Amino acid sequence: MPYFKYYTKQDILSITRVRRFETKVGERLQVIADAGNLEKSLAESNAKFVILGIPEDIGVKANYGVGGTDTAWKPFLESFVNIQSNDFLEGSDILLLGHFDFSQISSLIEGNAHSYDEKVDAYRHAVSQVDEAVEPLIKLITQYNKIPVVIGGGHNNAYPLIKGAAKGLFKAGQIPLASINCINLDAHADFRPLEGRHSGNAFSYAEEDGFLQKYCVIGIHENYLTQNIWMDVVNNPFIDFITYEDIFIHEKKNFLEAIAHATTFTEDTYTGIEVDLDIVENTLSSAASPSGVDPIHARQFISYASADSKAAYLHICEGASALLDGRTSESTGKLISYLVSDFLKAKE
Repeated sequence: MPYFKYYTKQDILSITRVRRFETKVGERLQVIADAGNLEKSLAESNAKFVILGIPEDIGVKANYGVGGTDTAWKPFLESFVNIQSNDFLEGSDILLLGHFDFSQISSLIEGNAHSYDEKVDAYRHAVSQVDEAVEPLIKLITQYNKIPVVIGGGHNNAYPLIKGAAKGLFKAGQIPLASINCINLDAHADFRPLEGRHSGNAFSYAEEDGFLQKYCVIGIHENYLTQNIWMDVVNNPFIDFITYEDIFIHEKKNFLEAIAHATTFTEDTYTGIEVDLDIVENTLSSAASPSGVDPIHARQFISYASADSKAAYLHICEGASALLDGRTSESTGKLISYLVSDFLKAKE
């Protein structure tokens, strides 16, 4: 698998703080038996979930954003492996596969593209390379009836996740067509025009290519919903939005009702569960906001949406522990760890 680093048990234990009279999740996690024969190893593993990272900011930079979304994976991992293994989450049915490393692509662009526009064009071309690397791995995981848990990275990766999961579930005979639904907790639609791949148009590309059937966004901010995208939604029965303002300002629906609306809208087939951390108030992300949902809302979304859906995958993206403009946060990785553990518990 190109660009991918597989983890060994020693890799995991090296960041697990082992203590007497305690068992950490890191001590229970499975690793791939034979990286040289990935398909056979996945087929023989009894793991229900496969965790992997896509620590990149290529898609964000391709969307004129602030880089740094490549920094969330490591602190998430260090937090997650050190949570307690107990009756709430034991950990032995989780396979920690590894992470993609696209740093060479980024370095090549930074070293050779001279103008800002040249860099943006180069990054948009590179996002397609990322798509081509990610999609076959997700297809392989889902075709063996395992649920990918993916930590990004930019929201551009939703496209290869949707495409890969749709193809994998179709090959496994779980769906009649290679097309799935998606629920996205996000301040933005990420349904921008097909202008070259970037973090703002994963869902429009997935719909255009036929892999995304129904799409519902919870929490979208009216201030950042472009008029042309709004008109697309109004005229498309397969897309639905519930704005942040309708939930928290006008109180037309409460938050749990919004989640129930989304899961009902998408209940006819497998559904990707997406969380863009720019929706969580004051969380460091590529588009951090002073107005958003609380962490408890994000956790409730994960728990309720996952329990009430046939989950194709979980994708948590756009978070950062350090942005290129100098902003840092020590809590992003731990927040992602909470969200992942909530998902795993809901699906158990």
